[in-house]
Amino acid sequence: MATTKWTLDPTHSELQFKVKHLMITTITGNLKSFTAELDAEDDEFENSKISFEGDINSLDTGNTDRDHHLKSADFFNAEQFSTMEFQSSSVRKEGSDYLINGNLTIKGETKPVQLTAEFGGIATDPWGNTKAGFTLSGKINRTDFGLTWNTAIEGGGVMVSEEVRLLGELQFVKQA
Repeated sequence: MATTKWTLDPTHSELQFKVKHLMITTITGNLKSFTAELDAEDDEFENSKISFEGDINSLDTGNTDRDHHLKSADFFNAEQFSTMEFQSSSVRKEGSDYLINGNLTIKGETKPVQLTAEFGGIATDPWGNTKAGFTLSGKINRTDFGLTWNTAIEGGGVMVSEEVRLLGELQFVKQA
């Protein structure tokens, strides 16, 4: 069966992370620059191959000082590790969702992760492009990837939680 390539439409896609700060509120960050490709055997996307690369220097939390700290050696060390990458190892359909297993590399550390993609459907835009949409979600432990900076806070707890939630709205364009 022929493989169909789908490439990310960056103007209609976003990728976010959410992490607890002081264990009482959630801070949201965005990766402003990233690419992704999906190779599928059909429009059901089961058994697809998915790859992703994100530019750490495009990380934006809406606070310049925090962004500089996240890009520093305390966290991502963007000077030495400028990208994060994901490569799927399996994609299987479960109900209306897809479970995506693969390897995520951050700061030179590669670990297996599982993501869930809710399939939004396929549509043709006004210019004749066939698009597929997905809502992506998952969780990682940031310390698994060498993102270990933290500090204890008065009264107990820590400044930044270890759990990081990943969220994405991804639109792909079918290639001819």
